[in-house]
Amino acid sequence: MKNKNIDDGRSFDWGRTSSDYAKYRDIYPKEMYDKILSWNLCTYDCKVLDLGTGTGVFPRNMYKYGADFTGVDISENQIAQAKRLSDEHNMNIKYYVSEVEKIDFLENTFDVITAFTCFFYFDHKKLLPVIKKVLKPGGHLLIGYLAWLPFEDRIAGESEKLILKYNPNWTGAGERRRPVDVPDIYNKYFDIVHNEYFDVQIPFSIKSWNGRIKACRGVGASLSGEEIIDFEKEHLQMLNRMTENKFTILHNVALVDLKLKES
Repeated sequence: MKNKNIDDGRSFDWGRTSSDYAKYRDIYPKEMYDKILSWNLCTYDCKVLDLGTGTGVFPRNMYKYGADFTGVDISENQIAQAKRLSDEHNMNIKYYVSEVEKIDFLENTFDVITAFTCFFYFDHKKLLPVIKKVLKPGGHLLIGYLAWLPFEDRIAGESEKLILKYNPNWTGAGERRRPVDVPDIYNKYFDIVHNEYFDVQIPFSIKSWNGRIKACRGVGASLSGEEIIDFEKEHLQMLNRMTENKFTILHNVALVDLKLKES
């Protein structure tokens, strides 16, 4: 993938980091899922389409609450991991490889469409008509975002500096607490029902945090194989100097629930 507004147009491919992604990026906290459940979304008798599903983290974690899930992602490797992990736990989740802007489902198919830590990648002029088509009248668009806080958390901040050393044009740096950025184009067709963001401490070990960082866009999805090896060596050395094996990283969770307006 290439986007002139992301990493100064440097190409990235999530498929290159799917193995680490499957192992180390299933980290959305319980507080996030509890908040979604409190809004009565993605539960029994609900058909949900998860855009940019990656390795199926969101549908796999919400599966036990009874919704009928479908996941879509542009990466074949990501979808392969999603299917593997779902099959291992006997989860009947449907997955498709596709650009989200080109999905082809029948009109009024889904009660909820979700997108987690991926909405900013999409071409919204093309995606919005698709969402309006496949979402049922009064359906919901749920967008979530999880980001570590580099200015408050020392380990996150130093890890981020190391990413920038190897990938100076990476634009994922410098996150702060903020609500989900919903493009203006959606305001005509959706009303905001809920819009919240809050902090969480997420536990890691040195191995799992190193894996989480490797599985980010600025490292595993874009650096060369040799650069990744060098980065991992330096990152592990840094972590061993800075911390004991078990620690937490401060993150911010942002969620917005949008409801399709009546025609």
